[in-house]
Amino acid sequence: VFSSVSCHLKQDVLVLYFPGSCVDTVIGLYGETIEVPCNNGINKPDGLIFTKWKYVKDDGSPGDLLVKQAQKDDATVSATDGYKSRVSIAANSSLLITQGSLVDQRVFTCMVVSLTNLEEHSVELKVYKKPSAPVIKNKAKGLENSKLTQLGECVAESANPAANLIWMKNNQPLVDDGKTIIITSAITKDPVTGLSSTSSRLQYTASKEDVESQFTCTAKHVMGSDQVSAPETFPIHYPTEKVSLQVVSQSPIREGDDVTLKCQADGNPPPTSFNFNIKGKKVTVMDKDVYTLTGVTRADTGVYKCSLLDNDVMESTQMVTVSFLDVSLTPTGKVLKKLGEKLEVLLEKNASTEAKVTWKKDNHKLDKLPDFSNLTYSDAGLYVCDVSIEGIKHSLSFELTVEGGPKIMRLTKHRSNDGKHKILTCEAEGSPKPDVQWSVNGTNDETTYVNGKATYKLTVVPSKNLTVSCQVTNKLGHDMRDISVFSLFEEHKSKPEKNEDGAEQAKVIVGVVVGLSLAAALVGLIYWICIKKTRQGSWKTGEKETGTSEESKKLEENNHKADV
Repeated sequence: VFSSVSCHLKQDVLVLYFPGSCVDTVIGLYGETIEVPCNNGINKPDGLIFTKWKYVKDDGSPGDLLVKQAQKDDATVSATDGYKSRVSIAANSSLLITQGSLVDQRVFTCMVVSLTNLEEHSVELKVYKKPSAPVIKNKAKGLENSKLTQLGECVAESANPAANLIWMKNNQPLVDDGKTIIITSAITKDPVTGLSSTSSRLQYTASKEDVESQFTCTAKHVMGSDQVSAPETFPIHYPTEKVSLQVVSQSPIREGDDVTLKCQADGNPPPTSFNFNIKGKKVTVMDKDVYTLTGVTRADTGVYKCSLLDNDVMESTQMVTVSFLDVSLTPTGKVLKKLGEKLEVLLEKNASTEAKVTWKKDNHKLDKLPDFSNLTYSDAGLYVCDVSIEGIKHSLSFELTVEGGPKIMRLTKHRSNDGKHKILTCEAEGSPKPDVQWSVNGTNDETTYVNGKATYKLTVVPSKNLTVSCQVTNKLGHDMRDISVFSLFEEHKSKPEKNEDGAEQAKVIVGVVVGLSLAAALVGLIYWICIKKTRQGSWKTGEKETGTSEESKKLEENNHKADV
């Protein structure tokens, strides 16, 4: 750093003026043409005769360089050494030196001779050169955790004056503390050029956190802005402190799966070979960190371990559980039972964990399996049992059919809404579905069959009183029931009654009141009369039908009872 009153920069020449000094200082650039000013350019007094440049040789003796006569255009070079071909004079009388080098760092004197005066102006020339960009050499392959290690050597070459080097970590300067950070710098000069190269060696104590740290070297120089080396990162070497074992497989692990055990250590560089403890058996794997169990079974469930080759104490363990589910259902497939029989359902399961059981009947979820101790027709259906644990599910089923001979549960009659027809309803149970046969013709309105219950409806138009039979049949048997149906025409002649069943009940009550003996006599009399008349019934169903003699007999008996 120069302490100057003022300075002037002309082309590649920096002129410095020092207080109390009669010698100016000029800075030229290495390798360039250097201009040394004469009296700062004020060098042509009136009556100028000539201008002469001379210099101080290496041995301290004076030497002449050139003379420029005022009346002549060209200067006369008087130098006989290396300056002979390198010096010339400018129009303003400045000395021009080509291919500036460090040998030019000396004092040059400009002598101006005029008719009235002789003046000498001395200038000290300094030649500066900016260093090459800093480079980190001899880099460490890795840094030891908590150990002082030489990280590298930073070099900034060919400078004048020598560059100053600063080590940086993550753009922050490192300071030599003599313990964890040691920085050693040196300057060497080229014997030919005289240029200086600065080197700086960094010894650094790394930690695990430095695995991503960036180290750089900054070169500072008077001739320009700072130059920074390319950033460098270093692997941090540290011993293993923890081993971990991982189970690399889909979860849950099921029988037949392949299970890969992966052993990892936190050291750097990481270990590449390990010992695996496979249910008590030691297996060594080299140059890899995995061991695969193929086609595992429930017998492979257990504790597995891995450790370092040279340290069995540093190990890691993992529990491997192989999931399994065994299920059996009795019965399965198609199951045929009779009405009222008992069905025993047995579900057996064996699983690695608690299994979940759900039942469905005909795709409808059940809260629980029904009681099959006394089978009914409604118990028939497709039963599906789902047994599951995480990742495994088994479905088993049986289809239950409950059979029974037909049985008529109810046989009823009522008028249609328009009052022009009689509708007979025969309700029966049985499986397979019973076929129905009526003793008279009519219109079959509808038939339903649900859970072994069948409903048959017949629409008729009775012109006379008659007994109607409903007969149901399947492969296991048959059943029949009769019902009395009054003629619509006779009902129209008499006072309308609320219903036929009510009228019959009223007549029976009257008969009971009159007395059993009188009722018996009247029944016998009516029976005799009926035989004589041989009554027959006809039906309006689109064609005329005649009842059988048996139907006529039953109707006469019913009418006789009704008259009582």
